[in-house]
Amino acid sequence: MRAGINSLTAALLVGVAIGLVLTPDGRAWLKRPTLMLGSTANASASAPSPAPLPPAVEAPRPTGPVITPLATRMQRGQLRIGVFGDSMADGLWTGLYREMHQTPGVTVTKFSEVSTGLSRYDYVDIQSKTERQVAEHPVDVAVILFGTNDAQGISIDGEVHAFGSDGWKIAYAKRVDDLVAMLRSRDIAVYWVGLPKMKRASFDARMALINAVVSARMKALDVPYIDTVALTSDADGDYAAYLTAQTTGRRQLMRANDGIHMSMAGYMRLTQPVFQTLTHDAGIATPGKTADAATGAGGAGT
Repeated sequence: MRAGINSLTAALLVGVAIGLVLTPDGRAWLKRPTLMLGSTANASASAPSPAPLPPAVEAPRPTGPVITPLATRMQRGQLRIGVFGDSMADGLWTGLYREMHQTPGVTVTKFSEVSTGLSRYDYVDIQSKTERQVAEHPVDVAVILFGTNDAQGISIDGEVHAFGSDGWKIAYAKRVDDLVAMLRSRDIAVYWVGLPKMKRASFDARMALINAVVSARMKALDVPYIDTVALTSDADGDYAAYLTAQTTGRRQLMRANDGIHMSMAGYMRLTQPVFQTLTHDAGIATPGKTADAATGAGGAGT
């Protein structure tokens, strides 16, 4: 009887081994076995370490609490939108206000401030400031646009991390995460708007790096990220002060003289994907809205 059991066991082991050899996963397992037939896992010293995540997206955090949908808020008769950021966000607020202030139940409030950002908390601590703002003036939605002032070092515990370094990416990503987490803990829906195309190539490269860090974090946190680079570039993907208006088909001045900020028409253009996303998520009907409704130049200093 025992001999029969031993023969059956041997046959089973041979069958398992053949199956492992015949499959790619099995062959990989045979090179570094850790668990088989009830034995305990024991990774060998020669087992390769997993590849580290890129610094900017290292250790994604949980997505946090479930946020009340915008459509549910609108059904209750109220949608309070706050715009946070620097001077670029000032223009975005103007565009959103013009598009939405006459929608019943919707308010659009400016919380942005020139010369601020996420790099220099020794100058303005955006985390603390935003927390105070939403405590004093509650909102349902936070539309965020930061970055034009952030191409500089970040100081953490007395150590300055140079812009673009791995330490900087990790520190900047953490500040983005912390800001989103604080807002979401108050049942505030977050929408992050990316930086537009810039005129000077070196500055554009810096803004592209910031966009890359932020967009990666928004993906990890399941937060809507609204890219604006293609919208503010010409057909070749380059910077252009004049772009073809989406409604009239005519070229229109979209940028301020500094090559950073937008004209009023440009801000209205920048506003459109944000406006469309918000109204879609809130279930707001928007007949007759146009993408290039304003003319003129503008733009404050950063």
